[in-house]
Amino acid sequence: MIVMDSSTLILIAKAELLDPFIVNVGVSVAIPGQVERECCGSKGTLDEMMIQKAVRESRIQVIPVKSGRAVEKLQMDFSLGQGEAEAIALAVNERAQLVGIDDKNGINACKLLGLGFTTAVGILVRFREKRLIGSPEALEKLTALVKYGRYKDSIIQDARRRLEAGS
Repeated sequence: MIVMDSSTLILIAKAELLDPFIVNVGVSVAIPGQVERECCGSKGTLDEMMIQKAVRESRIQVIPVKSGRAVEKLQMDFSLGQGEAEAIALAVNERAQLVGIDDKNGINACKLLGLGFTTAVGILVRFREKRLIGSPEALEKLTALVKYGRYKDSIIQDARRRLEAGS
């Protein structure tokens, strides 16, 4: 199972990677209740509708987090928002293989807790490495991630180099 945080889920939806990701990830995709609320509030955006559809079709499972104490502790210890803390707590509880998270504090929490993690950019790069997407299309999707995400220039430069490889 891979547990997704709001930021990563929204970013891959904005980059039009959500459906291909769900189809090709090879494991179930889950989100906690807070992430569903953050992604599927009532903005009416295309990315929100894509995520709602995936949830409605049970391609993304919504799993409640059982321990509110664990969530609170994660929020306090790592300065996380509710969604990030719930995603990490769910990943721990469900023994998830990976957490999709783009929040710096959330990434640090994953590292300290020994949880595997990826980012929206990481998902895009992996798609390219597996040849599920060509270089020109991958670079277009990277442009979308740059537009909507907050990444250091060094991360984008590295991703661009990896996406162009083998073109």
